[in-house]
Amino acid sequence: MAEKLGGDGLIRELCNGFQLLMDKDKGVITLESLKRNSAMLGLQDLRDDELVSMMREGDSDGDGALNQMEFCVLMFRLSPDLMEASQFWLEQELSHD
Repeated sequence: MAEKLGGDGLIRELCNGFQLLMDKDKGVITLESLKRNSAMLGLQDLRDDELVSMMREGDSDGDGALNQMEFCVLMFRLSPDLMEASQFWLEQELSHD
């Protein structure tokens, strides 16, 4: 998927995913908004403890929520395909310098 989208397309998709999962009033993903909206991304089968674990893993500032940057970093860490694609794009950029 990452190769088909390219760098800009992938960032757009991650931003769209964040928008789908976030609490519209708070502008961040909370555990409640993740539970409520996770079915849209095919995560409806995850148990509460798995969602809590996911939130903790991504919550680098410890505020109990995921901002957009934390969400994107978490998605890259959880997806080997995204990591391989990001390595490819980094190498491409470095080779142009």
